[in-house]
Amino acid sequence: MQASADVHPSARIADGAVIWHLAQVRENAEIGPGCIIGRGAYIDEGVTLGANCKIQNHALVYAPARLADGVFIGPAACLTNDPHPRAISPAGELLGAGDWEMVGVTLETGASVGARAVVLGGVTIGAWALVAAGAVVTRDVPAHALVVGTPARQVGWVDHRARPLASDDRGGWLAPDGTRFVEADGGLRVEDAA
Repeated sequence: MQASADVHPSARIADGAVIWHLAQVRENAEIGPGCIIGRGAYIDEGVTLGANCKIQNHALVYAPARLADGVFIGPAACLTNDPHPRAISPAGELLGAGDWEMVGVTLETGASVGARAVVLGGVTIGAWALVAAGAVVTRDVPAHALVVGTPARQVGWVDHRARPLASDDRGGWLAPDGTRFVEADGGLRVEDAA
């Protein structure tokens, strides 16, 4: 951990995690083994990161986000948590912590969020899905989906290495290495070997 990092004493940092300059890790956050938290990144109170996550420079991860193993958050990406943001009440009074409900983002194993993308609170990004740089994600993203734009829309599928899949003549999808994917639970999964 770099000396300029601001890590609350109640945060739990697993062995092998690296926290770079000027990053902030808040109260009761859990950082899994092998994670890398980039320069100036913000990990909010109670956020949970699985093993081997990469949070790039200046990314913002707000509570109560939950990131599974191997999640990638690109530079300056933002995972939000307030579906109805307001600073004041109709009477002009400053709102406090008890005046709103936090809803976190969930990222499943291997999911990636590109640079400067924004994911709205309450959204789930499926396993191995890829959110393109600059996208604004307003609804759930299925496993292995590629989403782009504002608001984000699905334009294809990707494999475990984020390479595009091509449709095959049997209603499935093929990765460049020949791995075949089939639809399951609204997303894709690797076809079972017969």
